[in-house]
Amino acid sequence: MRKTLIAVLFASTLPTIAMAMPDGSQRHHGGQHSPFEQLDLTKEQRTEMRQLMREQMKNHREITQQYLSKLPEAQRKAMQEELKANQEKTQKQVRDLLKPEQQKKFDELHEKMAAKRADRAEFAQWKAERDKTN
Repeated sequence: MRKTLIAVLFASTLPTIAMAMPDGSQRHHGGQHSPFEQLDLTKEQRTEMRQLMREQMKNHREITQQYLSKLPEAQRKAMQEELKANQEKTQKQVRDLLKPEQQKKFDELHEKMAAKRADRAEFAQWKAERDKTN
């Protein structure tokens, strides 16, 4: 259980770290900073690699959720609050490292990500309600 919590804590900080990367290139698997870039993959290999990475991420989320669902509600809520506080702390620390113009861009990116998360949550809620009526 402890390993799962550590993994969740680590995973929750990745978006903040990714946003703080210095240049404007893509920051997902296969982007300029990918270790796979050094392998000189063909287009087909990159496509397959991206698919494998998507599957791995999906499996990781499912496994994590499987263990988290076994926690009592009070512990889940406490964990979520601790994760949120830790993420906010890390974001503040990252932001404090940036120059003023970088902070402005960081804030813009953060707002865009928050809007996307809100849209996804709204869509998921709509979909769940729709599925209940069908």
